Amino acid sequence: MSETVEVIAPGVQTTVQDLPGRSGLWGVGVPPSGAWDDRSFALANLAVGNAPGAAGLESVLRGPSLRFHHQALVCLTGAVPAALLDGRPVAAGVPTMIPAGATLELGPAKGGLRQYLAVRGGLDVPVVLGSRSTFLLGGFGGLGGRALRAGDLLEVRSAENTGAPAEVAPLLPPGTGEWDLRVIPGPHGAPDYLTGEGLEELFAAEWRIDHRSDRTGVRLVGPVPGFARADGGDAGLHPSNIHDSAYPVGGVMLSGGTPVIVGPDGPSLGGFVVPAVVVRADRWKLAQARPGELVRLRPVSPEQAAELNAERAAELADLPSALATSGRPRMTPSGPYRRPEALLELPAEGLRPALTARRAGDHHLLVECGPAVLDLTVRLQVHLLGRALGGRRPSGLRETVEGVRSLLLAVDESVLPLPELAAMVAEAWQDLPDPATVELPVREVTLPVAFDDPSVHEAMRRYQASVRPDAPWCPDNVEFIRRVNGLGTRDEVFDVITKAEYLVVGLGDVYLGAPVAVPLDPAHRLVTTKYDPARTWTPANAVGIGGVYLCVYGMEGPGGYQLFGRTVPVWRLDPGGGDPPWLLRLFDRLRFEPVTVEELTGLRADIAAGRTTLETRPATLSLADLIPAASPEAEAFTARRRQAFAAERARWAQGAT
Repeated sequence: MSETVEVIAPGVQTTVQDLPGRSGLWGVGVPPSGAWDDRSFALANLAVGNAPGAAGLESVLRGPSLRFHHQALVCLTGAVPAALLDGRPVAAGVPTMIPAGATLELGPAKGGLRQYLAVRGGLDVPVVLGSRSTFLLGGFGGLGGRALRAGDLLEVRSAENTGAPAEVAPLLPPGTGEWDLRVIPGPHGAPDYLTGEGLEELFAAEWRIDHRSDRTGVRLVGPVPGFARADGGDAGLHPSNIHDSAYPVGGVMLSGGTPVIVGPDGPSLGGFVVPAVVVRADRWKLAQARPGELVRLRPVSPEQAAELNAERAAELADLPSALATSGRPRMTPSGPYRRPEALLELPAEGLRPALTARRAGDHHLLVECGPAVLDLTVRLQVHLLGRALGGRRPSGLRETVEGVRSLLLAVDESVLPLPELAAMVAEAWQDLPDPATVELPVREVTLPVAFDDPSVHEAMRRYQASVRPDAPWCPDNVEFIRRVNGLGTRDEVFDVITKAEYLVVGLGDVYLGAPVAVPLDPAHRLVTTKYDPARTWTPANAVGIGGVYLCVYGMEGPGGYQLFGRTVPVWRLDPGGGDPPWLLRLFDRLRFEPVTVEELTGLRADIAAGRTTLETRPATLSLADLIPAASPEAEAFTARRRQAFAAERARWAQGAT
């Protein structure tokens, strides 16, 4: 029982986390996870002599009660005003020696939402996909991929090579109940997505934290943003809808009329505009803001954001200096409402579309290609660009995430500033091969699908009961798909899906290798709008359509696509195996084969257990495959769909559902 900590009472959602969490897997839908209040967590580790990212505990609302089976040095940070060690008060930010056999109770949170505990040496749990952090929705990392339970034993790593303890209490931020979040406007903004007045209102408004906020995202309640467009075209009926593009953590995406700030367990890829991104130095505030509290989005310039981040980095790098200046006032800059100028703009040339690169916050670059329409030849060139940059392996490039007509690049900006990365993008773009000469080795994949699976109807019922009972897609998403596409019966919806050949144009659309795909033939392109606001629950491996895109949900979680059925798992994590856990690949060609609910249950169990895998055949993909031939069938289908869309919009204007 030596060198272990026993969980007497688990508290609320207490998990093992580390920093910086997982990296390099955002492109397949694996979020970073890690301690959300990275500032408090890092300070707790430094206080006991650990590296800032050593594994520790994060809890919500109420912390755990822990019995230490060995003498240990700990530090508590975050919202921990009333911790007790065998009944005696323990101060936050102060290294505290715990005798063997003693019990530490963190108690209820106050002045914030989350509490943190660091133990000298760090907690010893397995490294999964490069991190010890728990990803609860995915069920991996930490202690068995779950929150702690009474009776759990946590092992503690050796305290060798740790540093000197230090009191960090003066550096701990106070909880105020009102939160200013510094943001960099963009990458999407006025006048292309929001009106100038709409953008100003976004930054002038007081937003209230919605109770349906968690580590996946923080929902804000307030005025409806002023959009500059009537709709999103093939991306969806709502003006917030765009062709799927990757999100940065801290991105303020507009899910319909609801701003949602992407959290550390949030989705990497989705179809909503992002008019602002929270500066990294302020993201810790999102972890501590409670439901009902007020938030303001304060725009700053990239230069001001860099100063804020440098100040935070210096605090962790040099504790003595930070402690000596802890009483001095912090800078509280404010900046322009408009997004910064593009870092790169290249004109169209032959088959090569125009290219624009913009800041997406302080350490992401969003590269967008061509006009805001679906063009699979552009998608191919986005892939070639991402592959070229990955092949060059520039120092400081951390993540590459492909969207439909975009590429999100994450960097360590202290190594690779965004303007330098933009110059690298320009060079790689000019050196790309002629797309007409490119042939990609791909696979033909057949997925079984149970149309009208009971689990997807359960998701519809939950949404209607708890989120938006009057939504036009309630009570039946398939009926909504039929109506907005001008089809006669719900069986016609299923017939179109079964006939279509889909091209996988993105992975991780809703986590863990989940594909976003589009029919190669325009005559099979059903179009819908996305939920507004999004669902809070979707069953794992549900299949739905949003805009012109189809998605298989990789796991349980939120979502916005219109659901029509369920398929087999597209993710299988086998720690002892050598294969990647994502089962689909970019540019796979998908077909769906209808099966019964009972047959699907058996197939799902076989894939989850590793007894079988997806049905695949080798194939190729060239530029010619991506240019659809004109056909009367496709033209008639598109015209009927547009007419049905117009009728649906008229119904909404009249208040009918």
